Amino acid sequence: MTSATTSTTTSLALAPGLLVAAPRSGSGKTTLVLGLLRALARRDIAVQPMKCGPDYIDPGFHTAAAARISRNLDGWTMRPALLDGLIAEAAGDADIIVCEALMGLFDGVASAGATDDGSSAGIAARAGWPVILVLDVSGQSQSAGAVAKGFASFRADTRIAGVILNKVASPRHEALARKGVEAAGLPVVGVLPRRADLELPERHLGLVQAEEIAGLERILEALADFVEAHVDLEALRALAAPTQGRPAARDYGLAPPGQRIALARDAAFSFVYPHLIAGWQRQGAEILPFSPLNDEAPDESADVAWLPGGYPELHAGRLAANAGFLTGLRAFAQRRAVHGECGGYMVLGEALVDAQGEAHAMAGLLALETSFAKRKMSLGYRKAVLLADCPLGRAGASVRGHEFHYSTMLRSTDEPLFSAEGANATSLGELGSRRGLVTGSYFHVIDRGE
Repeated sequence: MTSATTSTTTSLALAPGLLVAAPRSGSGKTTLVLGLLRALARRDIAVQPMKCGPDYIDPGFHTAAAARISRNLDGWTMRPALLDGLIAEAAGDADIIVCEALMGLFDGVASAGATDDGSSAGIAARAGWPVILVLDVSGQSQSAGAVAKGFASFRADTRIAGVILNKVASPRHEALARKGVEAAGLPVVGVLPRRADLELPERHLGLVQAEEIAGLERILEALADFVEAHVDLEALRALAAPTQGRPAARDYGLAPPGQRIALARDAAFSFVYPHLIAGWQRQGAEILPFSPLNDEAPDESADVAWLPGGYPELHAGRLAANAGFLTGLRAFAQRRAVHGECGGYMVLGEALVDAQGEAHAMAGLLALETSFAKRKMSLGYRKAVLLADCPLGRAGASVRGHEFHYSTMLRSTDEPLFSAEGANATSLGELGSRRGLVTGSYFHVIDRGE
């Protein structure tokens, strides 16, 4: 299947939107966004959540809070046509868009990519969304105004529309911080006191996944109550600006790897970008989910099996014991293509060593052994050129994506899958693995190349 772009002529009234950002990670924007989404949704406002950057976990929480599927927007990996299509689609049937920034507002990469530097500010500028700046004011007061003023003047195409003060210790602390921000010419639309009991649990790749948290509904309701009590929701909605429309060519991104796609989907294999699956379906593909953790094998009628990333290292013993899954996957790979990303890639190998140093036998479809006993973070954008035909495309085609893992590769002797470079065009050499109909890499694909 090769068609990836459909042209239509529409005149949608695009919903207004806001980008919620902060100077850095850990400022409290995720908990604020979750409370805001739920507070708006329970007022029967159709609020569309979105997330800047290659993040799998936050969108899962967004979806639970708003009861609408959250989508990623990434200015470096996504071609302009795909990015604009996702923005227009989100704005076409919502009352308001709330997009959560990645890291700090202006944080991106050193070199421009398909659209821009990958920063959240670039997304806000492209969509025409004003920014609500979340400031963690612990350890400061009037100086918060200097931070806000600096952010407001840093980039001409990005507009800071309002400020929410977070981790405020007392009424006096609020008054001083508010005075500084208002002196910088910006309105304060919310003041959040310190509430350690509302923090979400984390693990090595970020927050624990939404589906794994017992009592998530109770937490989301508590966050909504908190936000309603401390944020002026009507003032916040009034600051939203109409989403900027773009040309009406609808682009669905990467071509589907087959007509019928057997997709591993459970707590061990959950890192799938919603726009990727939706794009495949809109190009006519059918998704056939199966659960390796429940000892299920890929549907024999599928054209391809796709094992996404996730947390297989937390379930390695169970996966190794699931003979139905492993035997069925091996049989499938004799007839049809199998592709694994990151965690899925590790499961296609011969062994996975967990954090305690215990080796677990995996599918053995690739000559690969990986380990969490010696953790080393690998993080960054990737542009890859395929060295052979595979589910990602034809040999010579390019794809863009992201890599984020803590496992180390102990051994890999198969033929490489692609040649790759990082965001700054530095060569990373030949990466990934291919053997017969089986391919895989640590690379999470987001879009096809130019």
